[in-house]
Amino acid sequence: METPGSQTSLHRANLERVVRAVRMAGSLTQAEIARSTGLSAATVSNIVRELKESGTVEVTPTSAGGRRARSISLSGDAGIVVGVDFGHTHLRVAIANLAHEVLAEDAEPLDVDSSAGTGFDRAERMVRRLIAATGADPGKVLGVGLGVPGPIDGESGIIGATSMLPGWVGSHPGKEMSERLGVPVHVDNDANLGALGELVWGAARGVADLAYLKVAGGVGAGLVMGGRIYRGPGGTAGEVGHLTLDESGPVCRCGNRGCLETFAAVPYVLPLLTPAHGPGLTMERVVALAREGDPGCRRVIADTGRHVAVGVGALCNLLNPRVVVVGGEIAEAGELLLAPLRAALTRYAIPTAARRLTVVKGALGARAEVLGAIALVLSEMGEPALPARNAPAP
Repeated sequence: METPGSQTSLHRANLERVVRAVRMAGSLTQAEIARSTGLSAATVSNIVRELKESGTVEVTPTSAGGRRARSISLSGDAGIVVGVDFGHTHLRVAIANLAHEVLAEDAEPLDVDSSAGTGFDRAERMVRRLIAATGADPGKVLGVGLGVPGPIDGESGIIGATSMLPGWVGSHPGKEMSERLGVPVHVDNDANLGALGELVWGAARGVADLAYLKVAGGVGAGLVMGGRIYRGPGGTAGEVGHLTLDESGPVCRCGNRGCLETFAAVPYVLPLLTPAHGPGLTMERVVALAREGDPGCRRVIADTGRHVAVGVGALCNLLNPRVVVVGGEIAEAGELLLAPLRAALTRYAIPTAARRLTVVKGALGARAEVLGAIALVLSEMGEPALPARNAPAP
């Protein structure tokens, strides 16, 4: 009988720690597993051998620091997970296995004024199509992660009133998609998923304290503290886009005036350049023109960086993150945005926090949120079936 505190229960807990560490990282060497779990090298070696014999993990030769090592990953046939990213102007879906291999991925435009029902219909069709394209059994789907560009009530799971998709306010995307697909669905806002994506897959791998700042149709931050997403009791932590820069400034969609968002978000930035470049201008084109040396585009991007520094400074002073990852459409400008941001940061952040802060461009680009949705499933799903044994490993 397995009792709390027994050797059998301790062994099972260690098995679960190893499986969770590998699942969140995609693959780890045995030395990396020992460091991340705090288990001894001998215990890790015994557990890996047991998991390999049961078919839970796969072991492949690799190298680490110039020395031979073994890479541990979960079995490729252990199941698949789905990521769905509803953006302001797009829908993106990705399918991955538990070894972090993306098996299929696609994106298509999404009309910002479409209803929630239309969005759910299109997402369901795309998910089913991509699962079929992988050749995987739909019964192997372990869960779906879903991102939306707006706050999610932590208790009810309902999209709040400041959503970037007004036709979706009051909807319950997790419940709706779970009923359609017949699997657990985990929902979060796009900035949180961007943070998870960069933490697990991108520019912030191995960083326990970070902020992901998304500058696109709106401005929001995903916060990681101690390696975990911090959402706050109401699910609205990280809404730095609504810091007040100018009380007499433009009216924001939240109802206040002069929010950071009204100085940095794409819908407010593009009109500044319309007189010189005409209607139909996109942020992608602005970035391209700036790289070619267009003075107006370079000035607007630099000004945006300086405005965003206010939000980064607030995060720096309050949470003291080690890394801030900047994502979203305007982040593609790279140093044209980040250099002015870093320079202005000294005005808003206390020196001790600013000196220890690294500000970088996101590594995942437009894929950050959909990969973060996959990471959300990996972090929230229950433990896989583990091998049974009568006695713990020595």
